[in-house]
Amino acid sequence: MQRSLEQRMAIKFCVKLEKSAEETIPMLKKAFGVDCLSDRQIFRWHKAFEEGPEDVNDENRAGRPSTSSSDDNVKRVRDLLNTDRRLSVRLISETLDFTKTIVHEIV
Repeated sequence: MQRSLEQRMAIKFCVKLEKSAEETIPMLKKAFGVDCLSDRQIFRWHKAFEEGPEDVNDENRAGRPSTSSSDDNVKRVRDLLNTDRRLSVRLISETLDFTKTIVHEIV
């Protein structure tokens, strides 16, 4: 997440310097290497910054926020696993009243 935010800032900087997307791509690839955004994402952000939005953060998305791996839930699963390492995901999910998917994400 942090790396993509840095790259969006770099793209915004290139737009302000009036660099084209084609000029921006090799600079980002050199600066960020294998962690670089895809060409398509670079073009998308470049176009967005050219059209005006100044914010480098993602727009808010609809839907329920992810709370499955909250600190409290992770602690509850960890405490239960510390009592018996042989517990199955199904048993943990039933004991803590979590879905199996949430337990898988935490474990």
